[in-house]
Amino acid sequence: MVIPLHDDNPTSIRPVITIALIGICIAVFLWQLMAGPQGGERIIYALGAIPAVLVGGEELSPGLAVVPPVISIFTSMFLHGGLLHLLGNMLYLWIFGNNVEDAMGHGRFVVFYLLCGSAAVFAQVLADPQSPVPMVGASGAISGVLGAYVLLYPRARVLIGLPLGFFVVQIGRFPAVAVLAMWFLMQLVLGHAAAGRAATEGAQGGVAFAAHVGGFLTGMVLIPVFKRAHVPLWGR
Repeated sequence: MVIPLHDDNPTSIRPVITIALIGICIAVFLWQLMAGPQGGERIIYALGAIPAVLVGGEELSPGLAVVPPVISIFTSMFLHGGLLHLLGNMLYLWIFGNNVEDAMGHGRFVVFYLLCGSAAVFAQVLADPQSPVPMVGASGAISGVLGAYVLLYPRARVLIGLPLGFFVVQIGRFPAVAVLAMWFLMQLVLGHAAAGRAATEGAQGGVAFAAHVGGFLTGMVLIPVFKRAHVPLWGR
């Protein structure tokens, strides 16, 4: 699978919120690791967003119900299920988040990020409301950032690489609209495949593809409202 390495889109402000979000996610992941395998699992169940709990179909045990279900929508955005999950999310947030933050300012970016993450959770709940599997990760919120980026800077060039073992081979620079459209289509294809496996094998868990798509579309819808007035859509 190809991955983005860098874009050619400079910023006019220091992306302090993007940096802070990355720092918080890394710190929380280290906390999960220090809790050990069992403790880490308890953290995910206690602070992850569980569809069946959010809709009231199930309840957590008293030892795990440390926050109200609605709060888990926000706490789940800062948890991750593994190192690769964390690294992939932080890579996309670092490459694309700084420009979106630049386009709307620090305060608006915080609100935008949390709204996209919340919408992503609701999208997954609608897709599978009885699921007892905790949803964790910044993927939904970052998907919203990608949706905003593709409307703001569709012609920005993104350097793409292909991982080969411990090395990454640079393939070339492509327009952001092509790179992110390919990412969006991949979510639809993988989501359809995952749904097919679940139907035939009774599988649960995996990646919350509905959350990715829901976050992406929410970012596209919200960016005209959240961007600064002088920032055009369909820019460089």
